[in-house]
Amino acid sequence: MDFYPILIEYKGYKDKLVKLDANGQVENRKSQNEPHFQNINSFAINGAVHYANAILHHTSYTNIIAIGITGHKNEQGLIEHKIGVYYVSKRNLGAGQKVAEYTDLSFLAPENFDVFVDKIKTLHLSQDELEKIKEQREKEIDASLVKLNNDIYQSEKGLGENDRVYLVAASIIATIGIPGKVRPLEKSDLKSSTESGSTDGDIIVRKIQAFLEEKKIPREKKDLIIRTLQNTLTTDNINKVIDGESQLKRVFTKIVDDLGIYYKIGLTTDFTGKLFNEMYGWLGFTQDKLNDVVLTPSYVANLLVKLARVNKDSYVWDFATGSAGLLVAAMNEMLVDAKNSITSPEQLVQKEIKIKAEQLLGLELLSSVYMLAILNMILMGDGSSNILNRDSLSDFDGKYGFGKTQEMFPADAFILNPPYSANGNGMNFVEKALSMMNRGYAAIIIQSSAGSGKAQDYNKKILKKNTLIASIKMPVNLFIGKSSVQTNIYVFKVNEPHHKDEPVKFIDFSNDGYTRTNRKKASNNLKDTDRAKVRYEEVVNLVRFGKSKLKIFTSSEFYEGKIDPSNGADWNKTAPINEKPTLQDFKKTVGDFLAWEISNLLKEQVGAESLGK
Repeated sequence: MDFYPILIEYKGYKDKLVKLDANGQVENRKSQNEPHFQNINSFAINGAVHYANAILHHTSYTNIIAIGITGHKNEQGLIEHKIGVYYVSKRNLGAGQKVAEYTDLSFLAPENFDVFVDKIKTLHLSQDELEKIKEQREKEIDASLVKLNNDIYQSEKGLGENDRVYLVAASIIATIGIPGKVRPLEKSDLKSSTESGSTDGDIIVRKIQAFLEEKKIPREKKDLIIRTLQNTLTTDNINKVIDGESQLKRVFTKIVDDLGIYYKIGLTTDFTGKLFNEMYGWLGFTQDKLNDVVLTPSYVANLLVKLARVNKDSYVWDFATGSAGLLVAAMNEMLVDAKNSITSPEQLVQKEIKIKAEQLLGLELLSSVYMLAILNMILMGDGSSNILNRDSLSDFDGKYGFGKTQEMFPADAFILNPPYSANGNGMNFVEKALSMMNRGYAAIIIQSSAGSGKAQDYNKKILKKNTLIASIKMPVNLFIGKSSVQTNIYVFKVNEPHHKDEPVKFIDFSNDGYTRTNRKKASNNLKDTDRAKVRYEEVVNLVRFGKSKLKIFTSSEFYEGKIDPSNGADWNKTAPINEKPTLQDFKKTVGDFLAWEISNLLKEQVGAESLGK
């Protein structure tokens, strides 16, 4: 009962079948991430793939066959044709994959089509291919978000920063849909009526209610989401009809047109990180709060998850969850581990449900940011059950927020990027979370001054019950364009007091392999210029196994030393510099001196000869 739309585009020219880029992908985007309309218009396959993406974007179909055909007459007047067959789907992020070589369209005949479908089901992208497509899509999202933000700012007056965030969240939830149960909201469904109960806002609210109901979102959480979004969606101004259209319909249309393709093809943590990082720029935070609202880059989130040793059986929590980026990274790691280790399809499905519903917990106090976390988890499929709108320091007793509300959440992995303006730069969150855990590991990224005196009292309390395994100095420009604070990652073993003879791994990760810029018009402000992915992997291995895993890093970047558990301000050590000169140093110094002496003598001799002449 699957349906496959088939698009066929024909060009009557010899060399107009397909135009590929350097990576072998259909080249429908320019280097500036704008549509390459010349290619789309001139080449048969490029055109077919372009329209296949439009079907992904604007309909509920997720698997499309894009066929390009060219034909021309040869010197004998006979028609010669070529055929290219591509599969465009959520699975390949809309990029399209070549299916096979065909000389005619007989594979579409009823008696052959099942075999053809079996063939496309076996297609898969390598991890490298998928990563390249993801990178391309991320660049596209940047451009789309800037366009959307500018359009709303320039054209739509009276919308505050929070309103923009809520409108994006509401529009996306209303247009996701649930196959066979909740039809995605279409632009044509909004009639811009002024009739009570039938305004555009009323229609969107009802669609969101139906979606959340079918998703079995707990009643309390569903009511909170509806109440929060309803405050923006049902205001008079946004539903006022001018020239036959409400402001809400205009904004909804812009959001769907600019962003729809990215969540229709299936968002991953990379995409949501881009989306929410840009959306943070819309929120009106004062300068002194800037450091508190900086999201963790996805590659750093993945590092924290691996350092906290997250696997399919982990119970992971985050006490300042923001947009839930860290929990999304944890969820992805858990799902991958489950897929790799569970061979029963039925058991795998049940485990995936349990991971999303029971093994993740996040707390976020700011209601506007909380809505981002809820949306993030719904888009990811849905881990929103225990994302709580509470103060983790004063309003959380360690129990599940929904479902098993009388049971303690059995956390054994803690990940955190806290608000740095909190007490001890945010180490108060760490002390609270670790005090509620019985076992496991924790990995936090925090302002470096927390480890050198700013959080001394909290640190001493933490070390009475937990062991500091590693201290990792991160690049100073890690949050370039967002914040300029120096950060460290601290890794702990939970519920094991720190012994004064315990070796701590100190890693200088100032060079993480990435080059960062902050150019507004740059197509990519993050470039891997020195084996970044390998470096991140090596850091994980060094923390876990020690100096035997040294490959890229030098002895000056990795150092095992000790700290005083009763100090609390000595967490940022570096490898000691050996100031004792070696024989080689002595030889070099003597050689430099002799070279200088000879040079002077030669100059004097030349000078004397000149005078003699």
